[in-house]
Amino acid sequence: MPRIRILPDRVANQIAAGEVVERPAAAVKELVENALDAGATRIEVEFRHGGRALIRVEDNGRGMDREDALLAFERHATSKLAEAADLDQIATFGFRGEALPSIASISRCTLQTRTEASDSGVEILINAGKRLHVRACGRPVGTRVQIEHLFEPVPARRKFLKTDRTEAGHIAQCVRLYALACPQVAFTLIEDGQATFQSPACTSLADRVAEIFGRQLAETLMPVAAEEGSWRLHGLLGKPGVGRANRHETITFVNTRPVDSRTLNYALLESYRESLPPGRYPAAFLFLECDPAAVDVNVHPAKREVRFRDEAAVRGFIIRSLLAHHRELAAPPEYSPVPAPADSPALADPPSAAPSPGAPPAARAPVPPSRPEARGPAAGPAWRYLGVAHGTYALFETPAGLVLLDRRAAHERVWFERLQAQYAGGAVPSQRLLLPIPLELDPVAAALLLDRLEFLRAHGFDLAEFGRHFFRIESVPDWLEPADAEGFIRDLLGALRDGRLATESLTGAREQLARLAAAQGTRLPAHPGEAELRALVAALFATRSPLTSPGGRPTYVEVGHGELARRFGQ
Repeated sequence: MPRIRILPDRVANQIAAGEVVERPAAAVKELVENALDAGATRIEVEFRHGGRALIRVEDNGRGMDREDALLAFERHATSKLAEAADLDQIATFGFRGEALPSIASISRCTLQTRTEASDSGVEILINAGKRLHVRACGRPVGTRVQIEHLFEPVPARRKFLKTDRTEAGHIAQCVRLYALACPQVAFTLIEDGQATFQSPACTSLADRVAEIFGRQLAETLMPVAAEEGSWRLHGLLGKPGVGRANRHETITFVNTRPVDSRTLNYALLESYRESLPPGRYPAAFLFLECDPAAVDVNVHPAKREVRFRDEAAVRGFIIRSLLAHHRELAAPPEYSPVPAPADSPALADPPSAAPSPGAPPAARAPVPPSRPEARGPAAGPAWRYLGVAHGTYALFETPAGLVLLDRRAAHERVWFERLQAQYAGGAVPSQRLLLPIPLELDPVAAALLLDRLEFLRAHGFDLAEFGRHFFRIESVPDWLEPADAEGFIRDLLGALRDGRLATESLTGAREQLARLAAAQGTRLPAHPGEAELRALVAALFATRSPLTSPGGRPTYVEVGHGELARRFGQ
């Protein structure tokens, strides 16, 4: 039986690195946090090849003397804690003393640092956990950490990294997250020798949001501020009724720390419950300030998850504050959602050929001709149309009882199978836009889009890169209204980001794209006529799977005579 032994420090550090540094962006996060804790007002981050080849973080903070610089590479060496009780009052980004020794154990790490009290700096070089030299160096006040050949001592970890473009996107996203957290700090980001993000110190959060996410988004946000006891809430929120398909623009901070908190996310969604449909999320940059003793940040290696001492009190405070904000800043009439016109078509059938000369760019093919009688499955008895209930359900009488047809679910099934047929046949009609639509993305979304431009072109979308993280939508499929193109692309990228649309398998990707298009592209007229609903039923039962929508919801339910009799006590 093997003997129990104490692991060497080098091995222990490499094990710890697996929790602290799972990808290059995590190393950048730890070093940026150290710079902020050192009081830096200017931080420069440089990386090459997605962070694999080089990561350099340089700041103008307080710096370290020789003794502290050497201690910084020892496990659990920190200036931010002295005893266990200090864990209840953490007011800094870092505190465990694990990051630097963990990083140095899986890379070639060079530290240069100097304090204001010293005439020269100190340089320490460590390769895979082994110290190579300690010597004096010239440098300005502050600290520079350079990491080369990340994960080279643990090659198995390198296999799990994504493409350079994807890893670069995560690094850029990390830097911009801390730029949001600290608008008063100037940030510079250099990728492969080119400055891709440069933001001077900003006087307001709105200015920093505009620099990072673009003025298109910033101009739709409204400020929020509230206080209650020791709690303080401030930030920027999207208007009620304006949502996103994912949470990537819902960013929360606790005492300036970017966090993923179920409590905050739940409170945010609950406050928008009456103004956003299920599955849509508000754009939000929300800061919660509280007594450090009221929150535990020591619950996750990456420190992104936090736990509040009184979760219910936090939820209640945020929900009350945001609901009051919504009431005070209710959207004026011009921002209210516009209902679909009553004369819009009930079933938009993507054209299978080029539009006729003179047809408008967004022209749609006519609906299939209605049959004299819409019939149920297996050429069953006729369904007699009765009317529409609640604008959603079409009601039919059948010899067996009553049928309620879910109009949206039926439309989605028809669209889904038609789009699948188009994709399989390689003939996706598209429309060239007279005025290209500008699209500004965050770094991760931009990297995802660049990697999949050819896939999108093959399915009716034509997007051209137009600057760093900027694109132009030049063509869209004929089934998509140009006004909806930007929203659909953002939803599509959200699905890619969340893993719901994986383009590694062409068949699976086409199915997921058709599913998303069917859900997003369906347009239901407010007041459909009998002919339109009969045409919908006919088209539904011409599909392979008429009983369910692509998402698995039933397209119709039937209530038999027996159930009706039982309900009425007969």
